[in-house]
Amino acid sequence: MNETLLDVKGMNCPLPVLKANRALRAMTAGQRLRVLATDRAAVGDFHAFCRETGHPLLAWSEEAGVFSFVIRRRADEPEPKAS
Repeated sequence: MNETLLDVKGMNCPLPVLKANRALRAMTAGQRLRVLATDRAAVGDFHAFCRETGHPLLAWSEEAGVFSFVIRRRADEPEPKAS
């Protein structure tokens, strides 16, 4: 499956999550975003972000100080119907 790559290495909290949120808003439901970050705080930040927004965190890993997060864009909720 195609992924969009967002490299935020060297950026500190809250910029990685803010930039990921912006990227996800431009994507369609089901698309994947891979975020590369070096800020250790990003681990907790992305877990909380995904829990709060409903975008599934499919995977995360760390290698040589670089954290990789794979997030799937959630389906948008249908607009409530007016009564």
